[in-house]
Amino acid sequence: TLVGAGPGDGELITLKGIRAIKSADVILYDALANTELLDYARPNTPLLFVGKRCGGHAYTQGEINYLIVKNAQQYGHVVRLKGGDPFVFGRGYEEIDYARQHGIDCQVVPGVSSCVAVPEAQGIPVTSRGHAESFWVMTGTTKSGELSQDIPLAAQSTATIVILMGMHKLSEITKIFEAAGKGDTPMAIIQSGTTHDEKCVLGTVSDIPVKGSLHGLSNPAVIVIGAVVGLHPEYVQAYVREVSIGK
Repeated sequence: TLVGAGPGDGELITLKGIRAIKSADVILYDALANTELLDYARPNTPLLFVGKRCGGHAYTQGEINYLIVKNAQQYGHVVRLKGGDPFVFGRGYEEIDYARQHGIDCQVVPGVSSCVAVPEAQGIPVTSRGHAESFWVMTGTTKSGELSQDIPLAAQSTATIVILMGMHKLSEITKIFEAAGKGDTPMAIIQSGTTHDEKCVLGTVSDIPVKGSLHGLSNPAVIVIGAVVGLHPEYVQAYVREVSIGK
């Protein structure tokens, strides 16, 4: 069973996800899955960390696929616990497809995706009448390590732009939006959203790279660009105060 663990807060998982964990014979979990969720597992259930972060992987994706099948054959019910929703830049479909090719019955338990939940927890709606009629969700870095070609297209839109895994490309991203005349557009970076370590930096496209650097922000982070960021409860107050200090 492929289970979405939610954006980080241990309570933001579905009841169906908890039931799956409780019935697991073995659990393979990611770096972004809250380890408190493992407390729902039965005693002596094997727990295998297979997390991947930039700069260090416990296992390659191919090895993870193999471990899913091997453990299903050895133990029975494998729960693959992945942060957020496993089908939103989580490579969940690849794992399901591989398991099915090896005769493993599979099901998916959707998770609360960080692309919506993390901004929402900060009081930023991804859509709001008069501010944004739609939203784009995209990866900042493609499989080849390059910047997504969807970002220049997104910069032409009036939609809210939500970018995951984009901190290493932050400067490139903001330059694209500035070139599209969006330098004054409100922007937020939310690191470790919905957890006790959460950090949120507010600003505009033109000044957010400096602010992010000053606050030491890094992945995992959600980048939000658009008028809706201006609806953050502290945005206007914080931005006016900084402008006044600057003067």
